[in-house]
Amino acid sequence: MNGPRLAVSLLTAVPVRAPRVDRETGRQAMILAPAVGLVVGGAAALVLVLADLLGLAPLLGAALGVAVMAVVTRALHLDGLADLADGLGSGRPAEDALAIMKRSDIGPFGVVTVLLTLMVQVAALASAPDAPVAVLIAAVIGRLALPWACRTGVPPARPNGLGALVSGTVTTRAALAVTGAVLLAALGAGLAVGRAPYAVVAVLGGLATALLLLRHATRRLGGVTGDVFGALVETATTAALIVLAARL
Repeated sequence: MNGPRLAVSLLTAVPVRAPRVDRETGRQAMILAPAVGLVVGGAAALVLVLADLLGLAPLLGAALGVAVMAVVTRALHLDGLADLADGLGSGRPAEDALAIMKRSDIGPFGVVTVLLTLMVQVAALASAPDAPVAVLIAAVIGRLALPWACRTGVPPARPNGLGALVSGTVTTRAALAVTGAVLLAALGAGLAVGRAPYAVVAVLGGLATALLLLRHATRRLGGVTGDVFGALVETATTAALIVLAARL
């Protein structure tokens, strides 16, 4: 159970017994990362259902749902997004950009990026049909980016840290298998609310957006870091919510 415990402890604030940490455990944790999205998305979905029962406006309910996701994850993914935005936005060489990302403060690029991301997430969730199902699907899709970011051939940007622990541990075959499972789960959830095509497109669109960011980040930084992982989660989640808010 070391892999599941590490997945939960890395990606949520849920208290679990400290697992053994090595590359094999890291591999298992990254493969199981989408399943952790059920915990995060489930918490947000519950808040949305309660908000609806209390007669709260959809915008307020969506804001509370997004806030709960930040609380359940200790805002670590948002912090990673801010750090990556500051590093890439600086326009400096990889070594300097990585140093900027490691600072405890947040610069203007990070503040604006996080603010806009949260605004888009809230707006998309507020307008999404069957918002509780949408946030559950989007939370899983956000974490689907992690096994792809840790697949064989993707190097770490630093010799230590989370990137060094899990980078290159997941085979492409395993990442494809996890993606297939997420697609099937999203399709089932979409069918239950009459939104199957949107659910499938959300998986593909969210993953594609995250992979584009991953490609850019690895080119600029020379590899992945924990901050890159957090940014990928938020990016894929946001892209998925935008698709799920569509009413074509």
